[in-house]
Amino acid sequence: MCGIAGFVAGPDFAPGDGERRRLLAAMAGTMAHRGPDGQGLWLENEAALGHRRLSIIDLAAGAQPMLDADGRAAVTFNGEIYNFLEIRRELEAKGFVFRTNSDTEVLLNGYLAWGEGCLDRFEGMFAFALWDRKRRVLFAARDRYGKKPLYYTLQNGVFAFASELTALRVLPCLRFETPRAMLAKFLAHEYAPAPETIFRGVHKLEPAHCLILEAGRIVTRPYWDLPVPDASTRESEADLGRRLIELLDAATARRLVSDVPLGVFLSGGLDSSAVAALMARHCSLVKTFSIGFEEASYDESKYARLVASGLGTEHHERILNATRCGELLPSIVERFDEPMSDPSIVPTFLLSGATREKVTVALGGDGGDELFAGYETFYAFKLAEWLSRLPSFASGRLLDAVAARLPMSAGYVNPRLAAQTFLAGAKLPRWLRVQRWLSAFSPELLSGVLAGGESRCLAQETLYARTRELYERYPSTDPLAKIFYVYARQYMLDYILVKVDRCSMLQSLEVRAPFLDRDVAEFVWRLPVSLKLRGFTGKYLLRRALSGIVPPQVLSRPKRGFLIPVSQWLRGVLGPLMEELLGEEHLRAQGLFNPAPVGRLVAEHLAGTADHRRPLWTLLVLQIWLRKNDPSII
Repeated sequence: MCGIAGFVAGPDFAPGDGERRRLLAAMAGTMAHRGPDGQGLWLENEAALGHRRLSIIDLAAGAQPMLDADGRAAVTFNGEIYNFLEIRRELEAKGFVFRTNSDTEVLLNGYLAWGEGCLDRFEGMFAFALWDRKRRVLFAARDRYGKKPLYYTLQNGVFAFASELTALRVLPCLRFETPRAMLAKFLAHEYAPAPETIFRGVHKLEPAHCLILEAGRIVTRPYWDLPVPDASTRESEADLGRRLIELLDAATARRLVSDVPLGVFLSGGLDSSAVAALMARHCSLVKTFSIGFEEASYDESKYARLVASGLGTEHHERILNATRCGELLPSIVERFDEPMSDPSIVPTFLLSGATREKVTVALGGDGGDELFAGYETFYAFKLAEWLSRLPSFASGRLLDAVAARLPMSAGYVNPRLAAQTFLAGAKLPRWLRVQRWLSAFSPELLSGVLAGGESRCLAQETLYARTRELYERYPSTDPLAKIFYVYARQYMLDYILVKVDRCSMLQSLEVRAPFLDRDVAEFVWRLPVSLKLRGFTGKYLLRRALSGIVPPQVLSRPKRGFLIPVSQWLRGVLGPLMEELLGEEHLRAQGLFNPAPVGRLVAEHLAGTADHRRPLWTLLVLQIWLRKNDPSII
């Protein structure tokens, strides 16, 4: 796991070799947390590749950027190729000679043997850029799910790329401007939806895509996509469950390849418990890591202890104070290269730090919810489909009246807010329904909050254009399967995986996800939807398959995730900061948001007459990020 950066400069890029090397070193240096074990630079004519290394495999000889034995290509590579030993044997049979035991050299020789076709053979998480010295072509790619980031831009005849936007901002020839329309998209999604970024003209390479830069021209294309469910399968549930465990077990074993200590994140939920149990099959000693809270209403560490005890792991637990966690939010948000408003960045960052004290690599349960329908929004989608068949649902006056009478709560769940959010989204078109449930700001709320906002950029067709594109692109006829696809290609990509990558790499920790193994993912995606969501029971087949492998208390436990007291933070430890950054004086000086409607949101939330935790939290995160990064707003 590393940080990569570099550029390919046209003839108009003036700096000499010394200045180009200095700029490249500065780009790599911004990502020292991603690679604390070393830095490498390689420059030749127009191409420059930089690397920060976190040593995982072949500690002595795996330094980068790396050239192949014949010097035909150079690569800078972030991630792991788990099946590199099998590919190496295939390449050796073709006559390739290896000087190291690293997966990096396998990547290089794989490209020389198969060109772009090498990507079909790689199983892992990766982002890399390879300079073909003979063809004068840059070839870059990102793994199938987008576990590892890759940003790029082409400006003023210079193509630049990096694992983080911060590295790109080192280059003085590049401009970094944030359109007001992107502020609207961020507030609507709580992240900048790929392939866009918070900056105009700077892009994320999409997952399962490669990029070719030749003669100053960029071409990107997909090399893989998720399969469509097959409702005609004749295998029994028992046989499918056994096959699922076999694939998950093999995926977990593949992710144990390492020359440094490994552990596993253990929340006590179904997905992380499954990974820990399967890891225990292959390791004599498993180190598990979890966090809990002093406040009993937010603490679920007992489930992690239950699983750890049953597996006989070496369990490490850190108990946090929820209020003090809130105090850390600004310092963590400021270190993200793009704003994203998932409040669980705080415990995820702290868990990564505690884990890094003992190991360099951790396995996690990411992807299980997206593969097996683990989110409550999937259940809500099914309920909305059922309600939409009722003649009176379109007006919904009775249901709206019932929702308005539900109790308010400042806790993790607010029944009235949840019901009103569900009913508002349930009346929308299918492609938009779930995205609006996930959104902090509706177009209506945005139109009042954004100063000078153009109606065109606030239209739902514009705000959620990417959501609609993904929904309509997936060739399944089942609306729920299409929603699963949107989740995997948008919510998981830009929210869940970004959170895990940034929080872990800020602590120099590598995190691996067995559920996002290619074999596992393709098997699960081909399953009928009914084997993932049976009635209103999510993870149906997974729960059955894990019977006898994880404790029954975990099998029957609903998904919770990190319980974050956002509402209390805004009324307590983060209240002064919210009143400062969302106050009238600051907003008028900034000129981006209308003070009056924002002030009403703040006043109503502080008074307890309404629960505006999500819009206020998202707006506060954006303001913290803007204060630190100060981009030009256009």
